[in-house]
This record gives sequence, C-alpha cells and structure tokens, in this order.
Amino acid sequence: MLSSDKLLEKVAGAPADILDKTIDTSKKITKVFVSRRQLGQARDYWKSLGPGLTTGAADDDPSGITTYSQAGAQFGFNLLWLAPYTFPLMAIIQEMCARIGLVTGRGLAANIRQYYPKWVLYIATLLLFAANTLNIGADLGAMAKATQLLFPDIRFTTLILGFTMITLALQIFTTYEKYAKYLKWLALVLLSYVFSALTVNIDWNEALQKAIIPTIVFSKDQIFLITAVLGTTISPYLFFWQTSQEVEEQILGGKTTLKLRQEETSTKEVRNMRMDVWSGMFLSNLVMFFIIAAAAATLGSIGITNITSAEQAAEALRPIAGERVYLLFALGIIGTGMLAVPILAGSASYALSESFGWKFGLYRRLREANAFYGVIIIATGIGLVINLLGFDSIKVLIYSAVFNGLIAPVVLVLIVLMSGNIKIMGRWV
Repeated sequence: MLSSDKLLEKVAGAPADILDKTIDTSKKITKVFVSRRQLGQARDYWKSLGPGLTTGAADDDPSGITTYSQAGAQFGFNLLWLAPYTFPLMAIIQEMCARIGLVTGRGLAANIRQYYPKWVLYIATLLLFAANTLNIGADLGAMAKATQLLFPDIRFTTLILGFTMITLALQIFTTYEKYAKYLKWLALVLLSYVFSALTVNIDWNEALQKAIIPTIVFSKDQIFLITAVLGTTISPYLFFWQTSQEVEEQILGGKTTLKLRQEETSTKEVRNMRMDVWSGMFLSNLVMFFIIAAAAATLGSIGITNITSAEQAAEALRPIAGERVYLLFALGIIGTGMLAVPILAGSASYALSESFGWKFGLYRRLREANAFYGVIIIATGIGLVINLLGFDSIKVLIYSAVFNGLIAPVVLVLIVLMSGNIKIMGRWV
C-alpha cells in the first residue's frame, strides 16, 4: 500500500492529461456534493415554513391586489416605500400572534376571552365576521371575473358556485395535514406577480430610490390610499388565523394544547416560528412591491389612474404589457383568491368558536365540530349571496375596510398587552 507521500509523488509525476482529468473529475464531484447540500438546505427550509408563509400569502388577496394596483397606477413609484417600511411592522405583529399561540396553546380569541372583558371580544369578533364575509364576497367575485377573462364563455354564476364549493370542500372534507400542504404550495402562486413585473420595462434606478426614500405630498387622495394599503396589509383576520394555526401545528405534532406551555416551548420552536413568520411577511411585501412597480410602469405611465378591481388591472395590462403579463396577473388573482377565501372564513370561525366556547379546529371532523364548520359554511355562503344579488364589489370592499379599521386598533392593543404579560408568556414575553 502506498504512503500518502509516495502517492503525491506518483500523482505529481503523472502525465498532464491525466492530472487535468483528475482535477476536472474532483471539481465535478465537489460541485455535485455542494449542489446536493444546497438542495438539502433548501428542502429543510421549505419544510420549516408553515402558518407564517400561508398567512403572509393570504394577505395579498384580490382586494389587496386591487389596492396595490391603484397605488401604482395613481402615484407611480411614489408609494413603493410602503412595501419595505410596513414589512417589519407586519412581521413583528404576526410574530407576537404566533408566540401567543405557541406558548398558550390557545387561539387569539380564546386568550382574549380568558384575560379580558367578554364584551370587548364579542364586539371585535362580530365586526371581524362582518368584515371577513364582505371580503369573501369581493374575493369570490374577483376570482370569477378573472376566470372569465381567460374563459369568457363560462357564466359568472357557474364560476361563483364552483369556487364556493371547491373552497368549502377543501376545508371540510380534507385532513388538516393535507389542507395545510395545499395552502403552502398555493402560496407560490404569488411569484406570478414577481415574474409579471420582471417582464415589463421598469426604471429600476427610480423604483429603488422611491422605495428607500418616502415620498408623501399630504394630498387627500394619497393619504386615503396610504390608509387603504395599511388596512389591507395589516388585517385583523391575519392575527386570528396566525395564532390558531400555530395551535393546529402543535396538535398535528402531538403536543398538548389549551394550557400554558411556557416551559415546554423550546428555543428551537420559537426560532423556527420566527423564520416562518418573517419569510411569509417578506414574500407578502415583496409581492406588494412588484405589483405597485408593474402598475406604475405600465398603467400609470399612459394615464390609466383609476383601478377599481383586480380583474380590471389585469385587463388594462393586456394591451400595454402583453399577453404574458396579462395571463400571469389573471392567474394570480384566481390563485390568491383560492388561498385567501378559506383563510378569511376560517379565521372568522376560529374567532367565533373560541369566543363562545364551541369545539373548533380543522383537525376535527365535521361531526365533531358542527358549529365551527357551520360558521365557515355561513361566512362563505354570505359571500356567495353578495355576488348573486349583484352588490357593488367596490362598496363591499370599502365597508370591509371600515370594519377592519374599527377592529384592528382594539385587537392590536390586546395582542401587545398579552405578548408582554409575563404571567401569560413567561420567559417568551
């Protein structure tokens, strides 16, 4: 057997072509090893994502897309700064919600019920239910109209009924494990907005400058739109959904819930939760940035400054940005609606069920939690009726925003108080 020194001498004395082949082979082996390691890291990262990713993605629902498109069309790149500036605010709020669910083993409404006056909870919950059902109606309508852009021969009523039945079936008749995976993969549809923006001609120097340096002119229209962006970005239904999904994930992992888990909660769990939440909120705000940028570079540049619906934004982009952007935008509306409608209905159901002490949870079967699934069916059904009766979707969204505006400050105060209470959170305040 050759010693290491003799082996080196033998290799060093080998012909040049053999040395080249040896070096080339070693480089290929190293490249394969590194790529496999990177692939493994990416796979582990994807597995670590869950409620935070789907919550962030649901924030970019058709009503959010409409608001962001209007911001870009009306004010160009001037409101791009809202994306990076609202990111940490949004992420910190959702992390507080996730911590509460992780440490207490209870949803947000259940915690409010235990520690604060019930009348505060009941008012907030009823307003949340009203806001969510109106938002469901607007999102279902946007999904149907976006589908008609691609398949104009299909009737609006048929599409509305179809989307309603599909979203209800997914929530009621699939296990939570499968349902969570469906929501997780559906979140990737948001990348269609990134791709659509990258295919249009954007002045990135100006866009990045406007994203870093805030531009506010304090006009009535701009203040109104900034308020609308904040309202659609930091929405109460996300607070309730995030907290309850952390509890569902614990149940899926076989952990005990409905009791304080201050000591049981590990640093690793909190670290994984934080990565999940901040990743989801980053994706949400990244998509906001690209929608505003795409609308500014296309619609705003030719004087189309009034966007009243997500499907109108898609249709307006068609002659300017081309068939590819139009298709990506329309598919994004359908995909985000399929993601957001179940979360809107689910968050309303979690809030009501926890408020009134009903059995709840997507991990339960229909016969085990009739009231919980009944609220989901009623909320989605009201959204369906709103469209069948022909209500103005823009007015519906405005009323929804008003309700969210009434709820958000109250719930935010309670979230901050609970997440900072050492008796509730222990060492995880």
